Amino acid sequence: MARKRHILIIDARFYDDISDALIAGAENAIEAAGFTSECVQVPGALEIPAAIRLGEGSGKFCAYVALGCVIRGETYHFEIVAGECSRGITNLAVDHGVLIGNGVLTVENRDQAWERANVDQKDGGKGAGAANAAIALLNLREGFLGR
Repeated sequence: MARKRHILIIDARFYDDISDALIAGAENAIEAAGFTSECVQVPGALEIPAAIRLGEGSGKFCAYVALGCVIRGETYHFEIVAGECSRGITNLAVDHGVLIGNGVLTVENRDQAWERANVDQKDGGKGAGAANAAIALLNLREGFLGR
């Protein structure tokens, strides 16, 4: 059976410019590695784990790239969103063996977000980093399983 080479990018669409940069970085890295991708959008970071679980149920994808941006505000909501999104992603990875590159930014302000998302960086930004992490996990699994 041929190896699946299709990755799902999940974009928590809240800050359009940040999302666009993260997606561009991820798509560039995925294409450079010889994979294909598709992107779905969810309303916010809390919905990312559910979207990954739905994608996993489809059997279409070999790995996932979680992208989004949570900027600290004046309330405790930042901690809840950032923590629960991370917990959900980690649970999928550890408890279910789902391969996920986590590119959800948790920052103090838009300047910090842009600094991390900017695709013009030498490394392609955090979107590329998350895609490369997902691909590295896939390669690691294939090395362990011999496929």
